[in-house]
Amino acid sequence: MTWLTALRALSAAATSENDLQQVLDLVADTARTLLGFDFCGVLTPDAAGESLVITGWSGLSALYVDRVNTDRPVRLDSGSPSSQAFHSGKPVAFRDITAEPEFTPWGGVAREQGYRAIVCVPLVAGDEILGTLNGYYSPVHTFTGYEIERLTLLANHAAIALTSAHRLDQLRQLNESLREQRDALTRSEQIHERLLGVTLRSGGLDGIAAVLAELIGRPVLIDDSRNVVLAKAGNDGELPDAAWRAAANIAAPQSSAPVPVGSAADPTRRFSVAIAKLSDDVAARIWFPARDTDLDPVAVRAVEHASIVISLELLRIGTAVEVEHRLRGELLADLLGSGAVISEQVLQRAHRLGHDLSRPHVAIVGALSVSGEPAETRLYQRSLSLVGDLVAPYQPRPLAAMHRGNIVTLWPITDESHESGSAAADLVQRAIGAVSRTVDATVAVSAQAADTATSYGEVYRTAKGALDIAVRAGRTNTVVELGDLGVLGLLLQLEDPAQLVAFARRTLGPVLDYDDLHHTDLVQTLRTYFASRHDRNRAAGRLHIHPNTVTQRLRRIEQLCSADLADPAVTLQFSAALTVQDVASLN
Repeated sequence: MTWLTALRALSAAATSENDLQQVLDLVADTARTLLGFDFCGVLTPDAAGESLVITGWSGLSALYVDRVNTDRPVRLDSGSPSSQAFHSGKPVAFRDITAEPEFTPWGGVAREQGYRAIVCVPLVAGDEILGTLNGYYSPVHTFTGYEIERLTLLANHAAIALTSAHRLDQLRQLNESLREQRDALTRSEQIHERLLGVTLRSGGLDGIAAVLAELIGRPVLIDDSRNVVLAKAGNDGELPDAAWRAAANIAAPQSSAPVPVGSAADPTRRFSVAIAKLSDDVAARIWFPARDTDLDPVAVRAVEHASIVISLELLRIGTAVEVEHRLRGELLADLLGSGAVISEQVLQRAHRLGHDLSRPHVAIVGALSVSGEPAETRLYQRSLSLVGDLVAPYQPRPLAAMHRGNIVTLWPITDESHESGSAAADLVQRAIGAVSRTVDATVAVSAQAADTATSYGEVYRTAKGALDIAVRAGRTNTVVELGDLGVLGLLLQLEDPAQLVAFARRTLGPVLDYDDLHHTDLVQTLRTYFASRHDRNRAAGRLHIHPNTVTQRLRRIEQLCSADLADPAVTLQFSAALTVQDVASLN
């Protein structure tokens, strides 16, 4: 083989369909043939850039190559002839490796391969060193400047060929990657269109679950963060039950990709779960069995697309629910603000929403609290959704909506008995309280129903007053009825709250005016004194003041009102005035 023929062959190989490994072997074989080496090798840096590995060779045994690359790596900081040539960019030659201490680590494998002399020439392409071209002789050999010059010339041409081959190899890999990405993108678009088509055809979450189960070849269950099943498809026996899902150890997800999870409920079973989010909240979870074979990339993409489509479907449902809540809220506000006579327009709006206002309705007013404090708005919205689920099957449908910070339900009854309203209130109280284990749900129900003689506003105000009094007294997480409140319940049903205000004003007016003018707490002191059964020491303890201060305040009240609090009749009058003031402020 002539030099010109050899260089032409290298150039042709570098631009052919040959892979990079074939070009490296050709470089080593060409050097061995042209320069008469017993063995020849091409060394290039490994992926970590820490060692040189033999990537092309001619004459070297596979065992030698494997041992050098695995057991005796040529580290770039080792001082070996190859590493010296790589770092310096200049040829390095050893006429006898046994006489070179720095070659000792490779002496054993060199003897097994059978060489004594080595020359290493850098493969230089522009300002980059790609590796080294090494020539080996079996006997001791003194390398002349001419030999090294010829090897260097070949190495320079080989470096150009390697650069071209490497770029072609990268281009082939890129093309293959682009083809794979194109195919995956096409498949991904088909999956997304199919899943999105389900929602456009109003297939709902059940339809999405069915399509996803078909795409991944496994049964699918979709639930929410409270373990309530939203949809499922496939064999129920392969899906996790509520206890397993509740005990599952799910780390905070960063993406919609499925991850395997276990559960303390049954450690022997494993499932995969993917998260569908709305904003930063977990809207739903997709469960399917984990098997010996993982999902392929297309199936993983199907799960990810399903999580997006589920989020869109839940957003659509949520938007529809919000609109429905708003319409029912507006209807409720109109009813509570009207008198006993309801306009035809309001009756028609109610009919379109499924409500029959020709029937008598009791008013059920609910409140939520957490550790004695009012619950946040989000909990109220979730509770209202639960009440909506409760009343949806009823015909005619009870009207449930938010009104002035409370959940109000107007429940139609066929029998105006006390028991009918009480039973409905129990149902509503349980539905509201199901939103969270940490929430106290309190509801109050009106004693009478709204009908042709009594307006919706009146029954609402009595129920709302009963609720506020119960909550203020610490009676929470229960159903409150007006009959439970004694005289307060009777006062709440008075038709004219102005009379209550006038009575309270006549009795407590001087004390109220004094408190307003001097920023004192005489009314609160009187209230606490009565609540303490006329025990001044106990009242002082509750007010965190000295008993003498209580005595002084009570004397001031007697002076202002020209009354004697030791008189039972006066005590009764003032107690009633304080009670009336509470009730009047609620109406």
